[in-house]
Amino acid sequence: MAALLLAGTTLIGSPAAAAAAPVTIAYAQRTQTWQLVLTNGDVVEVPEALAKAPKNAVTPGERAPFLVSGDGKHFFYFRKSDGLFVERTLNGKERVVSRRLTAYTIYEEWPAVSDDGSYVVTTTSAPGVGIFADLRKGKVLPPPGHTDAWSFMGFSSDGKRLLLAEDERLTVFDRGLRARTRLKTRLAPTALANDYVTAAVPVGTWLKSRKLRLVNLRTGRASGTVTVQLPRGQYIDDLDFDKAGRVIVRSKTGTGVAFYRVSAATGKATLLRTIARPDAEVWVLPGDSPYEAWTERKGRA
Repeated sequence: MAALLLAGTTLIGSPAAAAAAPVTIAYAQRTQTWQLVLTNGDVVEVPEALAKAPKNAVTPGERAPFLVSGDGKHFFYFRKSDGLFVERTLNGKERVVSRRLTAYTIYEEWPAVSDDGSYVVTTTSAPGVGIFADLRKGKVLPPPGHTDAWSFMGFSSDGKRLLLAEDERLTVFDRGLRARTRLKTRLAPTALANDYVTAAVPVGTWLKSRKLRLVNLRTGRASGTVTVQLPRGQYIDDLDFDKAGRVIVRSKTGTGVAFYRVSAATGKATLLRTIARPDAEVWVLPGDSPYEAWTERKGRA
């Protein structure tokens, strides 16, 4: 199937093809340029998206992040014309996320996007946080407490809350960066449920974890550790909650990625779906962070 060209403000192709285009993105892939693969199988080229950091960047030649929101409706990239990080929908105009976030900082600053595509947070190599951009309001907010010493742990699955850590303190913030819940703990959760209280914590060596536990961010009470019953050779590569508050695990397989619903009580893993890896150098699923375990054909050294 021939690729459509995404440029300017609308899809360029036949009127029938544009009218039939679905509203969601199945995944993005990079061959010579970045492309969107839609849920109906159409391929849409994004010629304005940088593939690699430019020569004047901190890390020239490194892969340029390309993100798709968890709902599959928004995509984000560093554009070639000026290196700014922008947001798009399939039939929408580019919106600059923040003029402080440029291609110069690729691989020194990592953007994370809420599931609804309306909020962007960056973490940095400092370590710490960079920007908090609320795209609905068109505002870039200063870090809470005017310090960048926070570690960003993740969004709630509805995108209305942000989980940040500072030393041994976890704080749940709303989108205006007002603190809602605080807890002192040594646990490091990476996912927040829509009750804004329940968080999931991977247990074990990073990228080799098969265990998790839950923690109540209001009381500090943690569940026992459970082993997720994944197939041999698979691990917890990404941990999240669905809208109903059930734990979701994504795990790299030999042919792509598998999605599981996991019982936090027993560790039983129910396979929801699998996605086969396309024949592309890099691919990105909705909800991915910039550098997931499955994004490149070969793992980074």
